[in-house]
Amino acid sequence: MAIVRTAGSEIIRSAHFKLPTAVGPHTLILGKQHHVYTVLSIICQCSYTDPANGNDGLIIGIIGYDALAGTSAQSIQIHEGIDGSVTGRDTFVWNDKFSFNGFEPTDFTGPIDSDAKQDAIADQGSSVAQKLFATKGHTNDNWHINVTFIDQNNE
Repeated sequence: MAIVRTAGSEIIRSAHFKLPTAVGPHTLILGKQHHVYTVLSIICQCSYTDPANGNDGLIIGIIGYDALAGTSAQSIQIHEGIDGSVTGRDTFVWNDKFSFNGFEPTDFTGPIDSDAKQDAIADQGSSVAQKLFATKGHTNDNWHINVTFIDQNNE
């Protein structure tokens, strides 16, 4: 049976990734216009096995609109574990919930100082998708990632 994806629907989704050798950024969620994504959890397992070289870390963030500066396609980090605190066979779990829009707003000059600018963010009127991404610290790092999220369709 197909999943209903019509306007007004909410779908719980999950995706699994084994990051390739390239450092990144690697897209975990690709936004769609008039959708809101609520990330429930991100599970990152480091399967790096070379104890001599360790792990160079992992950055997770959103490529999206900076509403303070009014700037498109900015990399906004939400987690930066570059200190090697997650080592071979360790797991990092992000279970703080957060949401982001599928598309950027029609461009405006920041900061948000009017209802119209706040509405522009919600209206997602541009043609630029926002993304949740992961970037590993080194080509030898080996990360497995699971993302669970709610996709709200407001088309």
